[in-house]
Amino acid sequence: MTQLEMARAGQISDLVRQAAAAENIEPEILRQKIAAGTAVICRNTKHTNAPPLAVGEGLRTKVNANIGTSSDDTNIDKELEKAQVAVAAGADAIMDLSTGGPIDEIRAAIASKTDVCLGSVPLYQAACDAVLTQGKPIVDMTVEDIFAGVKKHLDDGVDFITVHCGVTRETVARMDQEGRIMEVVSRGGSFTVEWMSYNDAENPLYEHYDRLLEIVRPYDAVLSLGDGFRPGCLADATDRAQVQELIILGELTKRAQDAGIQVMIEGPGHVPLNQIEANMKLQKRLCHGAPFYVLGPLVTDIAPGYDHITSAIGGTIAAAAGADFLCYVTPSEHLRLPTVEDVHEGVMASRIAAHAADIVKGVPGAIEKDNAMAKARKSLDWEGQYANAIDPEKARRLRDESGVDEEHGACTMCGALCAYKVMNERGEKKAVAG
Repeated sequence: MTQLEMARAGQISDLVRQAAAAENIEPEILRQKIAAGTAVICRNTKHTNAPPLAVGEGLRTKVNANIGTSSDDTNIDKELEKAQVAVAAGADAIMDLSTGGPIDEIRAAIASKTDVCLGSVPLYQAACDAVLTQGKPIVDMTVEDIFAGVKKHLDDGVDFITVHCGVTRETVARMDQEGRIMEVVSRGGSFTVEWMSYNDAENPLYEHYDRLLEIVRPYDAVLSLGDGFRPGCLADATDRAQVQELIILGELTKRAQDAGIQVMIEGPGHVPLNQIEANMKLQKRLCHGAPFYVLGPLVTDIAPGYDHITSAIGGTIAAAAGADFLCYVTPSEHLRLPTVEDVHEGVMASRIAAHAADIVKGVPGAIEKDNAMAKARKSLDWEGQYANAIDPEKARRLRDESGVDEEHGACTMCGALCAYKVMNERGEKKAVAG
C-alpha cells in the first residue's frame, strides 16, 4: 500500500510518525491530512538516507533550493557544494535541474551526499538523453524516451517529480488566443509545447496519464504537477492559460489520488501583490486542497540581482494565504547560474518568508522563536540572540566586525544610549525601591 492508501485505511505508518514528530504534531493529525490529500509525505521507497518530509496544510512551510548544471557549466563538484550549502542553510529539499554534463552522476552524487528530500524534472533527462546521447533534436523524443526518463529518476530515489501534465493542446490554444508577452517560461513546458507542435500530437504525460501513475506507484513518490504556463512577468499573471492549466491539474489531482498517488501542485511565477492571495485560494479550491508549491512569487520584474528579495516578499504573502512549499529564488535569477554564495542567500530569504508566514498560520513553535529572540535582545544576551537567529554565523560575524567590546553590552548603533540598557536600569532601580 502507498502512504495515501494507508492513511485512508486509518493506518499510521512509520514514515508518518517520523514526519509528525518533526512537525511537533500528533501522528493522527498528519494521517488525517494525508488521507484528505491536503498533505503529502515526500519519500521515495528507494531514498533511504533521508527522513520523510511532510508538506501541506497546517504544517511548517518548507523551502526548496534548485541547483543543477547547464551546458555552459558542467562542474559536478560545484553543484554538490551548492547542495551541501543549501542543506546547511536550512533547505528542506533540493531539486536537481541539471541539463549539462554527466547528469546521472550529478543526481546520484546529490542523493548520496545530502540527507534531504530530492526533486527533479524527468523531462530534462529525456531531452538530454535525446540530444546528447542519441544526437537527435528534442522534438524527436519518443513517448518511450519520456517515460524512460521518469523511470530512471524514480529508480534513483527522487522523492517528488515535476511533470507538466497540464500542458495540453487546449491550454496552448488558450495561451495563443490570450496573447501573452512572454508565452511559456517554464523550460519543461516549452519542451512540451514544441514537441506537441512538431509532432501534431497531444502531450504524452496527459494522454498517457494512467501509465504515469502506474510507473510512480511502486516508488510511492509524490507527483508535483508542474505549472507549464506559470506567468513569467506580471502582465501575464492569472490569465486564461494559467487558470485553464490549473483546472486540468485539479482533475488530474483527483485521478492520481484515486489511484493512491500523492500529489502537490506547482504555481506561479511572477504575480502582482494584489493577485497573490487570490491565486492561492483558487489553487486550493480547484485542486481539492492539495499542497501548493510556488516559485516566488516575484512581485516585480525590474529587480535583477535582487530577485531573492522580490521572491521573499511574494513568498511571504503566498505562504500566509495558504502556499505550503516555497521554491527559493537567488540573486542570480534571470542572469546566470547561481554561485555558492547566491544559494545561501536564496535559502535564507525563502526561510525568512516561510517563517514569517508560519507565524500568521499559527504553526506550532513559530512565534515562540521570535519571543525567545525578543527576550534575548532585552537582556542584551548576545549568545542567546545568535542561538535564535535564522543565520547565526552572519549575525555573529556582523557584530564581531563592529569591534565592540563585549563588556560594553550594546551594539554600535546606540552605544551607551541603548534603549535596552536604559529600560533595564530602570527595572533594576524599581526593584531596589520596591
